[in-house]
Amino acid sequence: MSYDEPCMEMTLYLHDILYDYSNSTSNSTASLIVAAAIFLLILSCTATVAHGRRFVRSYDEPCKEMRLYFHDILYDYSNSTANSTSAAVTKPTALSTAVSKSGYFFGRMVVFNDPMTEGKALPPSLEETAVRGQGLYLYDKKEDYNAWFAFSIVFNSTAHRGTLNLMGADPLAEKTRDISVVGGTGDFFMSRGVATLRTDTFEGFTYFRLQMDIKLYECYVL
Repeated sequence: MSYDEPCMEMTLYLHDILYDYSNSTSNSTASLIVAAAIFLLILSCTATVAHGRRFVRSYDEPCKEMRLYFHDILYDYSNSTANSTSAAVTKPTALSTAVSKSGYFFGRMVVFNDPMTEGKALPPSLEETAVRGQGLYLYDKKEDYNAWFAFSIVFNSTAHRGTLNLMGADPLAEKTRDISVVGGTGDFFMSRGVATLRTDTFEGFTYFRLQMDIKLYECYVL
C-alpha cells in the first residue's frame, strides 16, 4: 500500500445555516465561522515510499527536529492594527467569572496569523525561514487559565514549503505543554509528532512568545 494512492475516498458537503437572531432557531446551527466547504476525506494506509521519498517511523528517535518561536500580538482596540497579529472573535462567557471575579476568559476565542521565527527577535532576519502560524486558540476552563490550540504552521521559503498541522490543550500554568502534530503537507507530507510549548515571555494580555520544540516521529526523508 502507498500514500501515492488512497485506499478510500469520499466527498461530503457541509451545509451551514447561521443563526442571526432573525431566522428560525430550528433550522440554524451554532457556528462561529460561515463557510461553504467541500471535504475530501482520504483514508490512507501504511506506506513505504511516496513522492520519491522514504517513509520513516521511529518512536525512539525523532526523524526531524526544529525549534521555532511563536509571537502573538493581540489587538485590544488601543494598540496598532498594523502590528497586531491576532484578535478575539468572541467575548468571555458569563461562566468566566463564576470562580474568580477577574475571570479566566472562559469561552473566548482568538484567531491569529502570527509570525514564527528561528530566533527570538521580531522582525525576523532576512536569512530566516519564512514561517507563520495560522489558526485559533480558545479558553476552555473556568477555574484557571487554560487554552486549546488548533493551527497550521505554514512554511514558504526555499528551505521548506508546506504545512504542519497542530492541535491540543495548552494548560498555561504548566512549565511545558505538549500538543500533537497530526499531519502535514508539502515537505512535511503526512508527518506526525509532538510540539513542546514553553512560555518564553509575555507582556500583559497583549503579547506572548512561545518557544516551540517540534519533534516528528513519522516523516518522509530523501
